[in-house]
Amino acid sequence: MKEDVPTLRVRMLGGEEIIYGKIPVLHSRNTITRSMKLFLILLYHMKEGIARNRLLEELYGRKEVLDGANSLRVACHRLKKMLIDAGLPEYEYISIAGGIYHFEAPIKVEVDAHIFRGLIEQAKREKVQDKKIRLLKKACVMYSGEFLKGLSGEEWVLIESLHYKNMYTEALQQVCEKLKEQREYEEVLKICEPACELYPFDEWQSIRIDCFIALNQYKEALKEYEDTANLFFVELGISPSERMMNQLKLMSNHISKSPQDIREIKGNLKEEPMEDGAYYCSLPSFRDGYRLVRRIMERNGQSIYLMLCTITDSSGRPMEHSEKLTAMSETLYQAIKQSLRRCDSFTRYNPAQFLILLVGTNRENCEQILNRIKHHFSNEHKFWSNNLDCYISSVADMESEKAGLSFDDWYGKEEHEK
Repeated sequence: MKEDVPTLRVRMLGGEEIIYGKIPVLHSRNTITRSMKLFLILLYHMKEGIARNRLLEELYGRKEVLDGANSLRVACHRLKKMLIDAGLPEYEYISIAGGIYHFEAPIKVEVDAHIFRGLIEQAKREKVQDKKIRLLKKACVMYSGEFLKGLSGEEWVLIESLHYKNMYTEALQQVCEKLKEQREYEEVLKICEPACELYPFDEWQSIRIDCFIALNQYKEALKEYEDTANLFFVELGISPSERMMNQLKLMSNHISKSPQDIREIKGNLKEEPMEDGAYYCSLPSFRDGYRLVRRIMERNGQSIYLMLCTITDSSGRPMEHSEKLTAMSETLYQAIKQSLRRCDSFTRYNPAQFLILLVGTNRENCEQILNRIKHHFSNEHKFWSNNLDCYISSVADMESEKAGLSFDDWYGKEEHEK
């Protein structure tokens, strides 16, 4: 192998890309042809090779191949021609011995998945803790996403992708624990950021919140929590974990204890930007607001109503998550916002349900508000009015002993079931 020959660099994590020197052989935006798929499989199994039957299964799937041997022979021929046309040296590239297919080349080949796995395995063998963490950290930095993303529908790819994600998760957990012990919080924030983007529902944000709190950066911690809570509510219709809720309490305690000028406090409390329509808030904030106005009601007797709006399917049950529900939920959000007063508040209880708190109104006004919501909701799709079920109840009735159910009980029950 000549020293001046370019290296063939192969990316399999976070997208597919193959570069020979400076010449792109495969770009992540390209469609993966059968020949290119064969190339990726051979590159991945380059060290040990791959048996013919397994190669056929990974290349064509488990469906029957009328003439597997001929199809594979044609694919190999096209791959060799494609590589030479791309500028690689004249060579056979594919060798077959004892039914095992090998990719062989007169050039240096670097596959990121192999390097990543090698770092993880080397770290497992390393006895010196600092060296072990350096290897794991290097592996975490080079991990850029799912294995062979463009082939994610393939069964074997799904299995391998899960293995790589597990390796990344375990490595990152060990690195974060060690860095936190060494109080290197800025480094933890940096190394966790890609994980939050790649796997936003795995709650890596919780580690970032811990670091912000340790650095006394409570505003940043609160923003991280609010962004995560909003993501969970909008995408999954669930609340953040108990750990994140406890972090919120800790942040609140510290923020409230920090001496600040009254003008700074007012600035932090001010709504930015000022919006028209009802006030939308997260479910935990809505719960706190409900508890507050309930106490006010006990003192001045002001009437308060709670309204539940549910998007239903043709059977009258809450609609399950789908593209249609996503569109209808966003339309209902806008309908509620423009149908209520600025002093009213509402929240998304789950993707199919919204809760509305109406203060200082009466039953007749509630009916008018309900009609306005239905009108705005079905303005563009008249038949949607059949998919909206609303329930109105006086808070005083809900909290009475006869009712046997309060919003707090209901909220707690739902959270427990989730």
